[in-house]
Amino acid sequence: MKPGQPLLISAGIVGALLLFTILTILFIPTREILAVITSGLERQGYTMRAGHFGKAFPIGVQARNLEISDPRGGLIRLDKVSFRVSLPPLCLGRVVINYRGEIGKGTIEGDFSPQKRRSFSLRMADVALGDIPFFRTVTEAEVKGALNASAIIQGKEGNYRGELRLWVKGAVLRGIKLSGMPLPDASYETIQGICRVNGGKVSLESFTLQGKGLYVRLKGDMPVASPPGSAPLNMTFELMPKPEFLEGQKFIFILLSKYLSSPGHYQIPIRGTLAKPAIQ
Repeated sequence: MKPGQPLLISAGIVGALLLFTILTILFIPTREILAVITSGLERQGYTMRAGHFGKAFPIGVQARNLEISDPRGGLIRLDKVSFRVSLPPLCLGRVVINYRGEIGKGTIEGDFSPQKRRSFSLRMADVALGDIPFFRTVTEAEVKGALNASAIIQGKEGNYRGELRLWVKGAVLRGIKLSGMPLPDASYETIQGICRVNGGKVSLESFTLQGKGLYVRLKGDMPVASPPGSAPLNMTFELMPKPEFLEGQKFIFILLSKYLSSPGHYQIPIRGTLAKPAIQ
């Protein structure tokens, strides 16, 4: 074998695999791709609707006016979204899928790898909470504010490592109900949170809401589950109102009186699942 011939053979194999992947996706009818995605979501208990669904150049799919729902109503709504196979990693034998979506004036983007050693990244910028139907569907809440987030998670199934950071500017949360129990209406100067993923568990390392007359802290954990909405919650919602705030919403705090652990400190256990949180 001549010098350099193994390199040429390897390059030829990679090129053939790349060409095969491109041609395979190009010649699969769009309706078949949509049927596979829809079927996969239905097995997890979700439905998907899209105003338009088609292929994206060079290897991928894209949709407009896409909504994912469960039997209660909408959970996620995207004005535009696309998923594309990244070509450079594919040339090295790795499958990495880049995604990007638009929600109102906000954006969400990142990448993930579905191979054995999985990876996931997320960057979310200025997504209006009111444009995410999950909050109204799950908590009956009227929400406002600009959500920003970043995440990097890697590892094999059952042994993931990583973190999620989020922060919200100018948040207003009104009409929140869990298990029919109302929670105080409030405006929050800042909402900040850090979630750690270690092995098969997600832990809230720090999640605080600094409001006008009210300080809120959420702590606890939940396992990594599939689908994510089925993850059982083991969390505590702590409310620390100032006297004037408490007086202004006295009726709600009377309903919460059984959760009063010390003067001015309420501890509310949150159970159920991520998709259906419930007050114990």
